[in-house]
Amino acid sequence: MTRQELIQQIRTKKSFLCVGLDTDIKKIPQHLLTEEDPIFCFNKAIIDATAAYCVAYKPNLAFYESTGVKGLMAFEKTIDYLKKNYPNHFIIADAKRGDIGNTSAMYARTFFETYDVDSLTVAPYMGEDSVTPFLGYEGKWVILLALTSNKGSYDFQLSEDCNGERLFEKVLRSSQRWGDEENMMYVVGATQGRMFQRIREIVPDHFLLVPGVGAQGGSLQEVCSFGMNSDCGLLVNSSRGIIYASNGEDFAGRAAEQAKVLQEEMAEELKHIWQ
Repeated sequence: MTRQELIQQIRTKKSFLCVGLDTDIKKIPQHLLTEEDPIFCFNKAIIDATAAYCVAYKPNLAFYESTGVKGLMAFEKTIDYLKKNYPNHFIIADAKRGDIGNTSAMYARTFFETYDVDSLTVAPYMGEDSVTPFLGYEGKWVILLALTSNKGSYDFQLSEDCNGERLFEKVLRSSQRWGDEENMMYVVGATQGRMFQRIREIVPDHFLLVPGVGAQGGSLQEVCSFGMNSDCGLLVNSSRGIIYASNGEDFAGRAAEQAKVLQEEMAEELKHIWQ
């Protein structure tokens, strides 16, 4: 999916919502456990219920790998279902890969050829040669970790060098040599608040993938106030707040309700840049 196609989907749906498919076999409704593939059954119901309110889905690989081969099969079936039934939705594989060049090349082949997803989250801390193998695929996106929501972000990401440059700022600046706003996004946690201003000074045009709204306490309004640009420039992810809105038989309907609430809030925020 190209940048312009993504922007058009946001305009059409009046939404920049990404639904995180962090599907935990221990948290899905009990009645689904009798299904042949409970994880895929859950995902399919969530997707069908929320597709009208979002522009992207983000399955987190850890939740699928945790159940071995069966989980990876459910992941692949989920991707195939999205591509067949909702081809205009942006698919993010949240795998946080990144290794020496030849290993990264295999990761890139896995996600961009075998699974054929639109984008992949990548850890940039092994440097340029660990990231560039992912950037050689036309129409595919690399989403670099920049500034995350967890408490541990202060351990390294906000540390300063002798010139006062913080590590996340160095990542943003250095990566500009590797890709551009047509094939690279950045992960920025919703709880970072006013730090979005600083990030926009360095990368004014790039899309930001923003987890942490909802269950993690991030404010959508604050993210939009400091992080939105003239093209929207945001994909705001909500996982637990949507997919686990209920653990009963009404789980899909409740997920739809929560997704709709966020979509309506996003539509109001988009009025500030688009009439």
